[in-house]
Amino acid sequence: MLIPMIALRGMTVFPGMMLHFDIGREKSVKALEEALQTHQNVFLVAQRDARVGNPGLEDLCAVGTVAQIRQLIRMPGDTVRALVEGSARARLISVDRQEPYMSAHVEVLHPPENTRASAKRVEALIRAVREAFENYAGLTPRMSPETLMNVMVSNDLSYLADYIAQSTPIPFEGKQAVLEEHNPLRRLEKVLSILTRETEILRVESDLQSKVRETIAKDQRDYFLREQMKTIREELGEDGEQGETEAYAERVRALRLPEETEERLLREVRRLGRQSPHSPEYALIRTYLDTVLELPWNTLTRDRLDVSAAKRILDRDHYGLEKVKERVLEFLAVKRLAPELKGQILCLVGPPGVGKTSVALSVAGAMKRRHARLSLGGVRDEADIRGHRKTYIGAMPGRIVNALRLAGSRNAMILLDEIDKLSSDFRGDPSAALLEVLDPEQNAAFRDHYLEVPFDLSGVLFITTANTTDTIPRALLDRMEVIEITSYTDEEKLHIAKRHLIPRQLKRHGLTRAQLRLSDATVRELIAGYTREAGVRNLERELAALCRKTAKAIAEGPPDAAPRTPLAPSDLEALLGTRRFKPERRRGEDEVGVASGLAWTRTGGELLEVEAGVVDGTGKVELTGNLGDIMKESARAALTYIRSRTGALDIDPEFHKNSDIHIHFPEGAIPKDGPSAGITMAVAMVSALCGAPVYRNMAMTGEISLRGRVLPVGGLKEKTMAAYRAGIKTVIIPADNESNLRDVDPAVRGALNFILADHMDTVLSSTIDLSRRTVRQARRGTRKPEEDPSPAPLLPLPPQGGPFPSPGFPS
Repeated sequence: MLIPMIALRGMTVFPGMMLHFDIGREKSVKALEEALQTHQNVFLVAQRDARVGNPGLEDLCAVGTVAQIRQLIRMPGDTVRALVEGSARARLISVDRQEPYMSAHVEVLHPPENTRASAKRVEALIRAVREAFENYAGLTPRMSPETLMNVMVSNDLSYLADYIAQSTPIPFEGKQAVLEEHNPLRRLEKVLSILTRETEILRVESDLQSKVRETIAKDQRDYFLREQMKTIREELGEDGEQGETEAYAERVRALRLPEETEERLLREVRRLGRQSPHSPEYALIRTYLDTVLELPWNTLTRDRLDVSAAKRILDRDHYGLEKVKERVLEFLAVKRLAPELKGQILCLVGPPGVGKTSVALSVAGAMKRRHARLSLGGVRDEADIRGHRKTYIGAMPGRIVNALRLAGSRNAMILLDEIDKLSSDFRGDPSAALLEVLDPEQNAAFRDHYLEVPFDLSGVLFITTANTTDTIPRALLDRMEVIEITSYTDEEKLHIAKRHLIPRQLKRHGLTRAQLRLSDATVRELIAGYTREAGVRNLERELAALCRKTAKAIAEGPPDAAPRTPLAPSDLEALLGTRRFKPERRRGEDEVGVASGLAWTRTGGELLEVEAGVVDGTGKVELTGNLGDIMKESARAALTYIRSRTGALDIDPEFHKNSDIHIHFPEGAIPKDGPSAGITMAVAMVSALCGAPVYRNMAMTGEISLRGRVLPVGGLKEKTMAAYRAGIKTVIIPADNESNLRDVDPAVRGALNFILADHMDTVLSSTIDLSRRTVRQARRGTRKPEEDPSPAPLLPLPPQGGPFPSPGFPS
């Protein structure tokens, strides 16, 4: 007989039984439709492997069921629900076709006429099956009373076997074995065997459930599955794998921690074993143990103590920064001779963009140490450093411990970036928490609030960075060795651009040196005209802009274009726009009441013009130019010094009563403060009061006292570079700053003449030409001096290209 066929997955249909199931396979749906249209039956046969999508003859069972289609319902999603009734067993002979639906040749298996069994044997078998089914139904709460009643009233061997097999949730293989048995007597015997086995399994499950219920509380029913597995292992006499708590205990003992720490962790392990897996406390303890055991308690990396190799790496990664490199090499040398040396705390202080962070990372690379970086900018909670108590929901270790966990080494290098930008509020002061972290005498037993056990930080190399030390608490600053990184000079920026920035930007933009060639003059113009900074970040951005312009031009041009010519300084305006910063220039002529000072800013040094004017008045002093309190105090100190020296300077002793003095600093939108303009303001006021001009090719820096002493200042390297850029020939500096001349760029030091002054008399005699004064200007300071073609300064002018004579000046 040739009829449509449907391959079933994981189910079997028996003759005389009604069953509904869903069909989603397109072939099976078309087979149902064909059977309905032609008023045929359909052959239902089970697949041997439910995973096969397109079964063939070898994938199908040998015996199936010929069934009538009672109902067909279309379901959402291209699914059909069919209600069928089995008619007869049939053996699959062959598969006739696969498309568009499957059809097969089948042979209907008619029940045998004689079972060849005595009536007593049949009766005994039926009773045994009924009793077995009743026992099975008693252990299965989902068994309906109607099903049990149908079994108890039926005496048909074939129907009884098929009905029980269809109605009970026995495995698919057992059902198929019952379907393939043609003899009703042997078929019922198989059902009896299956029922007996399933009943025994249900009894074991019931016993296990009873034992488990005795050991768990009513509110811990979710604990049932885990205890059931445990009881199964006990019943089978199998040890199984180690429990979770025992595994944690073994990991703790394997670390060989100090006795106090090990006992504390083992106590937590024992607490874990007493908790329910679904209780909140269980998750907290497990998270705590996982976090603690992930820490590198005994993991150390071997330092590379080759000083020469470290020097090569540092020189390769950074240009200049000799002080930093020298300090790192000293640390390596001492570490090589004294391996027990504790971790050091270095603080790199300098303006933004000078390479503080990259230097720290290069140090880790030179020493072959793992590293982690922590940004402390804006941190205001002490718990960020020390961690939270683990009793809180969402508690975690502090940043220090977490950094070591990520680095995976107990002697890692930890970079604490922007330590000067720590804040504090009602939650605590993180800088106070860092006192223990950055103290080599205390951090060997650092206690994080989350860990609650001591952790050794003495092997960690801490490197911190800051833009200024002013905002760092003194107690914290005292624990660090401060290494100042000054701003780069134009020459240093040129070398950094050629060695690092240009190759990096060419690589990022897919360019070659032949496609973008920059001469030294072009790079110098880029530095001077388009950037004004202490570091090189903006310089790198401008170089990136040039690379983008070049890449665009190459992409739009012909593929075989000739190599591009080097960019000239005059080409920058077309590519980057108008020059942003005009060059600093000295005054064109000697002027009365105008002196050139030198100032330090975060972007380097600058030439600062100070203007002083004297007019008739009542002795008022006006200070303008957005000045800070310190600079205003310096102006008052300079004025008091001038009043004390009116006789020596031949100034009207009553000027403070009948004249008003106005001191102005141009570029009033820029805030200015600091004491280093003290001597500059004094020179400008003396010039205005005397009517004598100030030499235009001189600049100065220094703090003034009431008695005219010239006090030392900082930022000499940057200030002298600003004078060099402006074309100044002579710079007056405090005598106490003589040792700082060694930090000045050699090119600048060779081009400038330096006058070392310890008193204002030296400054005034070197800067003001008193021979060109007028009497009216000496008394009132209101008339412009007449030009003198041959002025005679108080001090002899220096020889061309040579310095002023100054005792003790380093050669």
